[in-house]
Amino acid sequence: MDKIVATVAGLGIPGLVLLVALSVSGFAGAAALTTALAALGGPLGMLGGIALLGVLVVMSHGISKYGFDKIYEAVIKNLLEKGETKDSIREKIENYPISKDLKRKLKELLAN
Repeated sequence: MDKIVATVAGLGIPGLVLLVALSVSGFAGAAALTTALAALGGPLGMLGGIALLGVLVVMSHGISKYGFDKIYEAVIKNLLEKGETKDSIREKIENYPISKDLKRKLKELLAN
């Protein structure tokens, strides 16, 4: 058990995501891993699931280094620099499946 916990802890956030996906797959062993990766990958299948875990590594390192607020600010600034209008960004925020508090926070960042 300790060895498994140490391995998952070493994987960080992607390890936890994979562990949750494995537990809800309803299978055991290799079938659970295959099903979990395919579910995480969506239409891209297992390769998409592996890619998603790789993206989670990068995101979790950025969040732990800079924090959520700095990343939110940088993303909004980047979208504006790429030519997005504040109205189009606001519309995207409204359509995202995120909490009302996060929507409010993003809109405040956009207003500044």
